[in-house]
Amino acid sequence: MSLVTRIDPADFDSASGTGPAAEVRRIAEACDVADGVITLNEQACLQLKYRGLRDAALWIGDEGFALLHGQILDVAVHPMARNRGTGTALARAALAEAATTVGKIEAWSHGDHPSAGRIASRLGIHKERELRIMARPTSEPVVAIDPPPGVRIRTFTPADEAALLEVNAAAFSHHPEQGHMTHEDFAERAGEAWFDPEGLFLAVPEDEDPSEPELLGFHWTKVHRDENPPYGEVYVVATNPKAVGRGLGSVLTNAGLAYLATQGVGEVILYVDGDNAPAIAVYDRQGFTTVRTEVQYRGTVDPSRLEA
Repeated sequence: MSLVTRIDPADFDSASGTGPAAEVRRIAEACDVADGVITLNEQACLQLKYRGLRDAALWIGDEGFALLHGQILDVAVHPMARNRGTGTALARAALAEAATTVGKIEAWSHGDHPSAGRIASRLGIHKERELRIMARPTSEPVVAIDPPPGVRIRTFTPADEAALLEVNAAAFSHHPEQGHMTHEDFAERAGEAWFDPEGLFLAVPEDEDPSEPELLGFHWTKVHRDENPPYGEVYVVATNPKAVGRGLGSVLTNAGLAYLATQGVGEVILYVDGDNAPAIAVYDRQGFTTVRTEVQYRGTVDPSRLEA
């Protein structure tokens, strides 16, 4: 049986070169290299960097860790220590706590790894959602699309934050992660080295019109300059529900793609839900192709499944 230790929040220092934070980084980086995918997504990385274990819990044991933040569970085991039962032991520890706190759980397998599927099945959590990662080369021309009459495209200023968060919440009200972005979430992202207001495009009314929303939509791009090779990302595209049907999604997407083509990257990626056929069709027309799929396991924790 793998020994699993719950980390005291006071012992977690995200900036430390030793201790639990360094251990999480070491294991995650080894998994990144071995699996060819990012082990901890942006949400988890920002949680640890800015908030530590505030509203989160961390377990470490036998070259692996489990991170529970909200209903989201991340489990990683060093490639050289797999198939020892560590992943199952860590998941059981985290799910035992989740059973008494959040009840339901969401866990991503960023590479659709078979081991993740086996652990999830053993613990009664089922595959529920697929996320496609699509990519296109920046060498492929981007066709400019003029905005509809009465609309102009400009870049972000700090005064736009409240309107952006409002549109984001409305556009992604159905989305389990994206739709809940807060001021703190936005500030954390805006504080990252990759953030560039010149890469955040807004569709706004050309003239003041009380019948029009302040913000009609936005396209937030991202450039991963710390990766080798660097690449761009269609980070968020959102249309105000009050402005749908005007082609703003395509206008904003192409404006961002044209910008990313000037940023010295050879490829642009995006993430889209596998069941979002209309969006996938749009991205297909824009030259994107699916390069891999991530899966999410989701379900209510059954304490009886957590017994060893």
